[in-house]
Amino acid sequence: MQAVVIHEVGAFELEDLPVPEPGPGEALIRVSVTGLCRTDLKIVRHGHRDLTLPRVPGEEVVGEVVALGPAGPRPAPPLGRADRAASDERPFAPGDRVYVYPGVWCGECPSCRRCAENLCRQMRIMGFHRDGGFAEYVAAPLQSLIRVPERLGDEEAVFAEPLSCCLNALELGRVGEGDVLGVWGAGPAGTLLSRAGALRGADVVVVEPHAGRRERLRTAPGTRAGVAVHPEPTGPVDVAVVAVGDPRAYEAAIAALAPRGRLVVFSGLLPADDAALRVSLSAVHYREHTFVGAYGCSFRHGTAALELLGSGRLRVDDLISHRLPLAALDEGLDLVARRAGMKVHLYPGAVPRSHSPRPSRPRSPR
Repeated sequence: MQAVVIHEVGAFELEDLPVPEPGPGEALIRVSVTGLCRTDLKIVRHGHRDLTLPRVPGEEVVGEVVALGPAGPRPAPPLGRADRAASDERPFAPGDRVYVYPGVWCGECPSCRRCAENLCRQMRIMGFHRDGGFAEYVAAPLQSLIRVPERLGDEEAVFAEPLSCCLNALELGRVGEGDVLGVWGAGPAGTLLSRAGALRGADVVVVEPHAGRRERLRTAPGTRAGVAVHPEPTGPVDVAVVAVGDPRAYEAAIAALAPRGRLVVFSGLLPADDAALRVSLSAVHYREHTFVGAYGCSFRHGTAALELLGSGRLRVDDLISHRLPLAALDEGLDLVARRAGMKVHLYPGAVPRSHSPRPSRPRSPR
């Protein structure tokens, strides 16, 4: 099979690898589509604290089950709840379309018991610690699979991963009815945050200095009423979520917080940018601001994201700007680095010209 492999930070190779054999408690997934994001850009070009090499990257994956490994131990229950163990559901079978939650968690540590398995002490992340979806096939634990609703196409379903992260951020920021939600950045994540925030009843202001991106968001078919787009904040915000890795955006977001406002640290910063960030703890003290980090998502956010996408209440098909073959990963990374377009999708098989609601039938692994 064809796969992207990182042997050293800053470079990758497109290689022919054996199709992986699913181990105990695993499934072999034929990858239909993967999403490309700035985390992938960081992994390939700058490295990541969790990255082990060599590695096949790719953490946003939707595909079809083509084979099952031997029966394994009972999976650790999702949500930290024994009454929701994955094995209690209908068993997965070849032909099932699935979204792959990128993490594998222990189910026993304090974070898992608090339903925050994304912070599990033993978390193993697809594309970081184990091989990911920039390949024709990937072996994934049954524990991490979520069925794609029948009414939802693969191209929409693969948004479950970034949308899950956005749902986690909005939850941690306690965004609710009547809140003024400021979202910094009108890229894919910022757009998802704005749409999901509006569904929670917030009045959303997207702050985007680039005129072209502002216009793109304003005219996007999926942009909801109640979402305003401006080059800078127009007033205080109750919750600020920064969806761009720029210290200036964080400084502007903090300055825009209302008394008792909440900052959600959503986008990570490169070390040099992190060191350059200027924050006044005195202002935090006197204005009773709350800062909260939002890192990834939990399994339940994946389920919620697929349900939301399947309901049709949150549109994402208008966010796909580029469809590329897996071999064009470098072109895709350049698009992400330049913030050109919106969401880039990679296809290990044939690249659809436009929206394709259902996948083709699986080929036999070779």
